[in-house]
Amino acid sequence: MGRIERIGAGRDAGPPLPSWPAPGPASPRLRLGLIGPMEAWTLSSQAVLPRSRKARALLAVLGMALGQPVPRQRLAELLWSRRGEEQQRGSLRQALHDLQAALSPAGPRLLQAGRDALTLEREDVWVDALALLAPDATPAALDLLSNTVLPDLEGLDPAFDAWLTQQRGRLQEAAANRAAALLATAGPQEAALEAAQRLLRIDSSREQGWQALIRLRLAQGDRGAALAAYEACRNLLASRYNATPSAETEALAQALRATAGPPLAQPAPPPPPRQRGARLGVVPLRLLGEGVAPHLGFGLAEEIGAALSRLRWIFVADSTSLASLAEREGVEAATRALRLDYLLSGTVQRGGETLRVTLRLADQREPGLVWSQRFDRPAGDLLALQDEVAAAVVARIDPEILLIEAHHAGARPSQGSAYDLLLRAIPAIHGLDRETFLGARRWLEEAIRLEPDYAQAHAWHAYWHLFLVGQGWAADEAASTREAERLARRASGLDPLDAQALTIQGHVRAFLHHQVEEAAELHARALARNPNLAMAWVFSGMAESYRGRHEVALAQFDRYLALSPCHPHAFFFDAGRGIPLLMLGRHAEAAAVGRACTALRPEFSYPYKTYLSALGHLGEAREAAELRERLLAIEPDFTVAKALRRTPVRGAADRQHYAEGLCRAGLR
Repeated sequence: MGRIERIGAGRDAGPPLPSWPAPGPASPRLRLGLIGPMEAWTLSSQAVLPRSRKARALLAVLGMALGQPVPRQRLAELLWSRRGEEQQRGSLRQALHDLQAALSPAGPRLLQAGRDALTLEREDVWVDALALLAPDATPAALDLLSNTVLPDLEGLDPAFDAWLTQQRGRLQEAAANRAAALLATAGPQEAALEAAQRLLRIDSSREQGWQALIRLRLAQGDRGAALAAYEACRNLLASRYNATPSAETEALAQALRATAGPPLAQPAPPPPPRQRGARLGVVPLRLLGEGVAPHLGFGLAEEIGAALSRLRWIFVADSTSLASLAEREGVEAATRALRLDYLLSGTVQRGGETLRVTLRLADQREPGLVWSQRFDRPAGDLLALQDEVAAAVVARIDPEILLIEAHHAGARPSQGSAYDLLLRAIPAIHGLDRETFLGARRWLEEAIRLEPDYAQAHAWHAYWHLFLVGQGWAADEAASTREAERLARRASGLDPLDAQALTIQGHVRAFLHHQVEEAAELHARALARNPNLAMAWVFSGMAESYRGRHEVALAQFDRYLALSPCHPHAFFFDAGRGIPLLMLGRHAEAAAVGRACTALRPEFSYPYKTYLSALGHLGEAREAAELRERLLAIEPDFTVAKALRRTPVRGAADRQHYAEGLCRAGLR
């Protein structure tokens, strides 16, 4: 399961989180509360919070970027990600009007509305979340961040939910860094103990806090409490992060047992962590040349690491810990100490108004690069640059690492772990060789037998059943449909934060059960958890087209293509685009999509169907006859009646259009 592992942090708090604006003035015209339910007050204590949730969300985004211009396009995409561009602009204008009206009692020129960007004036606004991290804030103020940021704005839009999750993570990281810095400079024993406990309340994975707690308890003469702190640290890292304490923490424990007094029992070693994914680290990017903000290399590493941690099968080492360890012991020693399988590094260079980010992924088990990419972005909006690069990296690295891991699993002994069995099954699913595909079922069932709580094994097994039914290979279609539903529900129940499990469950609901409204909701939840998951954008686009929202569906497919233009499963993902194109009457484009997908994977039956219907509407009798023959070789019993029974397309006109094209193409 993907997460950020903050291990081996040592005594350094690490560089501060970049790009936080100043908190605002001491006597502001507007006081903005974002911790807990949102609040907005004037200097005279008049409430000025907008009535609509969209206007409140707009104010929240501007408040977190206090004094920095936020592009209108960025705001529109955050708050109305599922609408067309023209609708986005109109909705933003309305929300801006509502916001300006609500803030008018606070005085003029509080909100600067330029043609391309909006800015909340730093000189007139105070924001609680930013003020708590200011250098002059009291240490106890950090405890307020234990409250949830903006809980009343959750579920507003998948893109906004993703932004909100990101902001919460960045605030926690910044608060933990500040708490770590306070701990490093804490004076008397009582103050140091309070500082260590505060750091662990904010982020219990920071070993710096545990190390300080062990030393302080030992200094108080309480060896038992010191050992209990070590045990708590060790158990937390093992159970939550599949990690072990750093060498520094282990050295403290050994010294603790060697001190005078009754001998302390050696703890039983924890069971070895089960490997359920690849381990990856992101080192701060090197800055080349002049004109690059000093914090950008670290900021990009943090953003990329946070985005990658949404992939529940990738373990991401904390960038601060990795950078600190690499600086002390070297990169190679750091990767060995953290047991990393992959290392992502890179450079940032400026040329005029363009920033060039070059990234390289290396497999630590084999020499050489396995992936590299260059990104050129405008230098004006650093936050947008970090977001865009992180999103693209996640979408492109995810399938790359999956392919490499499957290769490594194939080279290991046949009786492997549940993770190895799953890695063998995934390429067999997408290979679509019937015999090998059917054999993948045994690997998936064995993986679940070995580890019944393995959410991803359940999700991929449900995914296998989707292909089984879609290819027409199910001996009992109803039984396979029921099993797919059971497995998908079990996967989401085992790990509610797994976006891939949610979107697979959504596709089961749409494709097999034709419950497209439920499916659309599941896809929206998946995208809120991981807005960079290509599969979720594709399945969401399919569900929108099944509902008859074909333009929205095309926008979802556009997002997938922007994130991952060379996805290894494009033969499947691109095929979904044929549905909205066919229903919109763009038959030549739908045929082109089908032509490309069937060329990539001739044995995959799904794209043949919209392709064949499009050819029927185009009157391409010769090509339709050849295609019909190829489709019936895969599914001999496929007819127009079966097509209508199987399709989740809901609208009567759309269903008729689909069937009419198939009839014109000569299908029975």
